[in-house]
Amino acid sequence: MNTRTLAVFAAFALFVPAAAHAELPQGTKAPAFSAPGALAGKPFTFDLQAALKRGPVVLYFYPKAFTQGCTLEAHAFAENSGKFAQAGATVVGMSNDDIPTLQRFSTEECRDKFAVAAASKEVIKAYDVDLKAVGISTGYTKRTSYVINQAGKIVLVHSDMDYRDHVKLTLAAVQKIHGSH
Repeated sequence: MNTRTLAVFAAFALFVPAAAHAELPQGTKAPAFSAPGALAGKPFTFDLQAALKRGPVVLYFYPKAFTQGCTLEAHAFAENSGKFAQAGATVVGMSNDDIPTLQRFSTEECRDKFAVAAASKEVIKAYDVDLKAVGISTGYTKRTSYVINQAGKIVLVHSDMDYRDHVKLTLAAVQKIHGSH
């Protein structure tokens, strides 16, 4: 698929509402993975199993670094990073961007507050976040947030291309796990 066709599909996908239900339902075991990424501009490896030992994990997939919705979503997660930390949660953003892009994004837009990691094709498939337009993969991920408890179970799934409710819903879920508000 050439870049022009891909750009048309991506633009189209941003205006088509994503399904409100992701294929990984609440209560299922989150697929384990490790992924390269960046934290505060430095190379970082995110390992889901290791993160779950410290507390719940907010795993949020976003389509493309430095696009308007993804930038605003990263700012919202950064602004609420203290509240996520108080609830014992680790936040990690995932996209199929390359590592140099993730390094810049982690500093400029995530404001050094949380890690971002590269979603491989295997992770995208395992979490059912392949953004498709007219049944064809765009090469991006759907905007889907998962909250995973320490037992590795998915306790919240929110899939919506509109970034605005992702932080509010994931924060409420981790606060419920933690027993705080």
